[in-house]
This record gives sequence, C-alpha cells and structure tokens, in this order.
Amino acid sequence: MHFTIEPIGIIHSPFTEKEACPIQGATSNQAIGRVELSPQYEAGLETIESFSHLILFYVFHQAGEVILCRPTFLDDQPHGVFASRHPCRPNSIGISIVELRSRNNNILEVGDIDVLDGTPLIDIKPYVPRFDHRPTANNGWVADKEFTPKPAGRE
Repeated sequence: MHFTIEPIGIIHSPFTEKEACPIQGATSNQAIGRVELSPQYEAGLETIESFSHLILFYVFHQAGEVILCRPTFLDDQPHGVFASRHPCRPNSIGISIVELRSRNNNILEVGDIDVLDGTPLIDIKPYVPRFDHRPTANNGWVADKEFTPKPAGRE
C-alpha cells in the first residue's frame, strides 16, 4: 500500500534551529506560535474556538537518519523509536498538544509550541479530555527520568 499526505498549512514558531526546540511543549517556556492553514481549509476551523487545546500533526521535515533503536534525550540507554518521541522516525510524523489562544480567519495563535519554524502541518484535531485523557496510563521507561526543561533538542 502506498499513499500521499499533502500539507494543509505551516507552523510558525520562534524556534529556527532544531537544537533550540523545547523537548515537549507542556514543559517548555510557554512559547507562542502560529498555525497557518491554507485558505481552502479555513471552513474546517468552524467552532474550533470552543476548544482550549489542539493536537497538531506535522512532518519532522528536518529530521535526521532513522535509527530504530537509539539513546534519547532523557536516557543514555537505547530505546526503540516507537517507544520514544524521537523525531527521526520511519514516517517522520510528529504530534504536539498546544493551547489555542485565538483564531483570526485561517490563522491560529497557539501556546506551548515545541515545533520548528516552517514545519509542514498535516492535520489538526481537538484535544478532548473526555476522549484523550487516560487516568490509568503510565509513563513507561520515562517514569523515573528527571527532566529539566530546556531548549536543547527533543526527547
């Protein structure tokens, strides 16, 4: 099976280099960004303002070599790429949960952005705590890892 995904917009952020991107938006420095949808998709934003948070799906367009098992930002021990959030993945798809601050036509201002400026956007979904929150979920191998937020790369 083969398929093609086309960008529906672009993500703008203050992070112009990979090394400057925060590890995760929720633990970052409250950076503000803009999500600019292509004008033909603006109607798809109808009622989006009723949500406080969104899930952005995007392409890690500057990711490096795919290595299926490697150390991560949080651990010197190797972990499988599917057991981490490392950007160098077989399909280079990333997700971020951001705070929706405002909408102006096809432009969304968002908080807690952790994405490289110029990143191609491939989808947006509302974050719905009733559906997305799992109170019994655990933190896997990252549970005992200390994390000090700093813009020094991604986990």
